[in-house]
Amino acid sequence: MITEIAHITIDPAKADEFEAAVAAAVPHFVAAEGCHSMRLERVIEDPAQYRLCVEWDSVEHHMVTFRESEGFKQWRAHAGPFFVETPRVEHWDQAAQLI
Repeated sequence: MITEIAHITIDPAKADEFEAAVAAAVPHFVAAEGCHSMRLERVIEDPAQYRLCVEWDSVEHHMVTFRESEGFKQWRAHAGPFFVETPRVEHWDQAAQLI
């Protein structure tokens, strides 16, 4: 399993609207093949910065299966208008469970 981490910058004055838009997109992730969970985190020191973390079976499930789906289009329709810049997306693999 891998974790997609999308670093997202928004206008902090629109934070409530952005968080509602992400919540509205949850069903599209739930329906996506290979998606196990998602969470949205906000940087305390910089309220314009968010991190969307999504657990996928594989990079392909995110980059091919989901990205080519109607669900991805709907996700971007909900959240995309709030992006100040294109999100930076990385894929992480757990190296060790330490605690």
